[in-house]
Amino acid sequence: MRYITLWLAGIAAIVFIAQTVVGTSFFVLDSSLVWHQPWRLVTAIFAHGSIGHLLSNLVALVIFGLVLEQRIGPKRFFWLFMISGIAINMVSPFFYERSLGASGAIYAILGTLAVLRPMIMVWAAGVPMPMAIAGLFWLAQDVAGVFIPDNVANIAHISGLGMGLAAGIAWRKKFGDKKPGQEKNPLAEKELDEWEKEYMH
Repeated sequence: MRYITLWLAGIAAIVFIAQTVVGTSFFVLDSSLVWHQPWRLVTAIFAHGSIGHLLSNLVALVIFGLVLEQRIGPKRFFWLFMISGIAINMVSPFFYERSLGASGAIYAILGTLAVLRPMIMVWAAGVPMPMAIAGLFWLAQDVAGVFIPDNVANIAHISGLGMGLAAGIAWRKKFGDKKPGQEKNPLAEKELDEWEKEYMH
């Protein structure tokens, strides 16, 4: 299935509509309930606290998700998003009573892109900068947020970024940007093989 990014964004939009019908409490990651109601590890990824929360995450998911999905393929992208989201939601109850949102999984996307496509230009804090620098900026922002408590799940963001960096390192050889001179030329290699067969044997 192509464009998994758009399917995931669509699911988040549908869940937000469902929240208005059955209430957010059914979907939220509640530290007192999650181990008895494990579906919350998944539903909390797609649930959001407000329309603004939803839209900001959907914009980031679509913009960065489509870039990464094109690079690593839809299956890998899907499992990166889901595994990182669930893993982060297994950690969050130790730090937050209640949490929800796709931002942890989105930070995993950002971390992966920071390794695989470090030089693509993105906007961070209204300033254009390379993806690798933006990743460091977002990391510093969330580390500061841990010591200056606010309404943001900074530890979830940091965890997601870390998982993304690990995934990016694991995939860098296969999917990372090539340095000048590293690109393979399949046509030239094929011609060389044919030449060897004809003239060297």
